Amino acid sequence: MTFLNYIFSPRLFKVYGDGNLQKFYEPGGLEKWGDQIIYTLSLMWNITFYTSPLMLTFLYRRGYFVAESVSSFAKISTGIGLLVVISLCMRGIGRSQTKIYSKFLKSLEAAKANAKNEDLKNQLRLFDFEFKDWPVDFSAKESNGEKKASKVVTSIRNKPFWLSSLPCEVAAYLAVHSFGLRMIYPGSVKLIQSYLHPMLVQGRAKLIEQDNAKRYKLLTKDNNEVDSIFVDNRGVNANGKTLVICSEGNAGFYEIGIMVTPMALKYSVLGWNHPGFGGSTGLPFPDQDQNAMDAVVQFAINKLGFLPENIIMFGWSIGGYSSLWASTQYPDIRGCVLDATFDDVLHLALPRMPESLSGVVRIAIRQYVNLHNSELLSNYSGPVLMIRRTEDEVISENMDVATNRGNNLVINMLKCRFPNIFKSDQISHINKKLSRPIEKTTDNSTDQLCLSLLSSYVSENGRSYPVEIGENYTEEQRNQMAEYLVYKHLLDYKSSHCTPLPVEYFQFPWTLPLPDDDTDFVFT
Repeated sequence: MTFLNYIFSPRLFKVYGDGNLQKFYEPGGLEKWGDQIIYTLSLMWNITFYTSPLMLTFLYRRGYFVAESVSSFAKISTGIGLLVVISLCMRGIGRSQTKIYSKFLKSLEAAKANAKNEDLKNQLRLFDFEFKDWPVDFSAKESNGEKKASKVVTSIRNKPFWLSSLPCEVAAYLAVHSFGLRMIYPGSVKLIQSYLHPMLVQGRAKLIEQDNAKRYKLLTKDNNEVDSIFVDNRGVNANGKTLVICSEGNAGFYEIGIMVTPMALKYSVLGWNHPGFGGSTGLPFPDQDQNAMDAVVQFAINKLGFLPENIIMFGWSIGGYSSLWASTQYPDIRGCVLDATFDDVLHLALPRMPESLSGVVRIAIRQYVNLHNSELLSNYSGPVLMIRRTEDEVISENMDVATNRGNNLVINMLKCRFPNIFKSDQISHINKKLSRPIEKTTDNSTDQLCLSLLSSYVSENGRSYPVEIGENYTEEQRNQMAEYLVYKHLLDYKSSHCTPLPVEYFQFPWTLPLPDDDTDFVFT
């Protein structure tokens, strides 16, 4: 082991097996001070990066961009560089004198030298460290397993180019690639991740030590690395045969996210972090997020051995986009559960920006971050369950359930799937119903009638969408069927946006019924 190995090897966060989730690895004196200086400089760089437009403007107005000032900046940069070199040497000396770190480094080098040796990887799994140095466990580029069959939904819209729109196009590009994407995905901001770091390490420790989870690195087709974790409950519980793939929100991480709900029900669970989140590399642009999601599903099918029909997508908030995209690409999955999800991110972005910038915002979203869930749902015909939070403060205006963007999502889906039921009058009727928390008013006989009519249709026409039932119905019959279908696809949860989902709300999505021989109703 050379001295350079100790200098440039990753930071060690925790050694597993001591039973104390809150006890982290404590570096010795030299390593501690060297790491502290490097961390402080890195933090200052991040602050400078995010405030650079303001700082550059301030420095320019103060006349710092002159020859003398540039010379002073060069001297400061040289001093900082020398400080970094000294700090790295201090860190290397400190690590080389620490038995625990030396043991970790030997395990790391052995695992990297033979990445296919699972025994060596299991020894490495006794340590939590910077994920960039973890060996790749699965590559989507090399996968020869089951491939997706349905059409790809892209995020960028092709449209004619007009010279008059060039200023808005440039402004949109600059906005998205500077602060815009980070406003949509604040979890990708390194300052936020630094603040959450102790909680993320503790959350991983709980998953690994208490739930026997295993952490994996997945390589995407665009060479990003995806930080993922798997809890295998096959053989532990009957629910373990079903895999739930969890997609987190815009500031969520699998370490402290939605995995807890399906895990409590003893499903097998696969969590992952969006590009730029936690140990995942890249940025959460839609194309990178899609490739990350594809690598996760390919890993579940080809490495973990789950059949698509035994996989459920579970997406919370903006993670609903990832789950729906995967559902369109793997239409044979068992279903998709969407919690606190919206129809189109554009309708959330516009009210939060000045009206004078609406044109720029529209271009920025449609061209670069087009998270259009309603469009995705129109390309997916599998089972879907939506959970609406009636006190949602993020995708509603002033926590008014009538403005919840999930209302639009469920109506748009049902309008595509049942076009003869969801006419304009029925959409107005359902909008009124959804303007307040759902209170089921239909009696059991009406439910049975709707079930029988749908069952009869399926027996004659199959389960494929669109379902053409209802062409000759009266307005009242359409209203009754529309209410029935909404109740089957939507659950209300009295909660704000970020409250953990109770287990009773995580259910298998409803599917069109098969014929029931015991029914007393006559099929018409």
